[in-house]
Amino acid sequence: MRLGFATLGCPGAPLDDVLALAQGNNFTGLELRAAPDEFTNTGLSAAERRELRSRIEDAGLEIFAVSSYVRLCAVEDQPLEAHLELAADLGARGVRVLPGDDDALSDGPSAGEIRALDRVTSAPRDVPILLETHDSHSTARQVAAFLTLLDSDVPGHQVRALWDSSHTWSHGETLAESYALLQPWLELVQFKQADSKQDYRPVAIDEGDFPIRELLTVLEGTDYPLSLEWELKWHPHLPPLAQTLPAVHAWLGDAAVK
Repeated sequence: MRLGFATLGCPGAPLDDVLALAQGNNFTGLELRAAPDEFTNTGLSAAERRELRSRIEDAGLEIFAVSSYVRLCAVEDQPLEAHLELAADLGARGVRVLPGDDDALSDGPSAGEIRALDRVTSAPRDVPILLETHDSHSTARQVAAFLTLLDSDVPGHQVRALWDSSHTWSHGETLAESYALLQPWLELVQFKQADSKQDYRPVAIDEGDFPIRELLTVLEGTDYPLSLEWELKWHPHLPPLAQTLPAVHAWLGDAAVK
């Protein structure tokens, strides 16, 4: 598997530090957090985008995703197109978006999902939109139901699934169940350590009980990028990436890394 990490785990770090972390720890991919306080953001000039892409490619790294905070189902206008343009300029595999559906219902498409259909219909289709199992759609069942609706109503759409495996696991699905539901659209798999005894609180690699061996078994024989979403930005109690990345290799085992 191609192994990467999200820059959410090193908030505010300069590009040089991120490249050193990746190269020094045998990680080959990045999820770039897109925000005004990061080196990746939609305000970059064309020249800055070219330089950023060149620096990452010259380091031998792949951009798994531009991680936006676009809420695909939200009432408010969302900067989806700007993030898709940024991802295209950087050569990223796609743009991570969140569902963010305040109108989520148990049955049938919600008003938020109808808004998402409209946004997807009008969005450029040269860069995939990576819908994460998150917030209002934290289960694979919910995301798969929405993507099935998209397949029917927006033929040729570019929405794919970004499987946050810890989210689906924490919401009661087995990893095998989640994978089976998402597989037709799956593009990227995130993982992290969490402790189910502490309400699935993110914890250090050696302190949780996320079933990583089960995840690797489910993904055996596939080639999906596998990305560590280390949420240091939101959980400052976590150890830094410099300490965490070496531990990830032991946790996953050498067979998981190409």
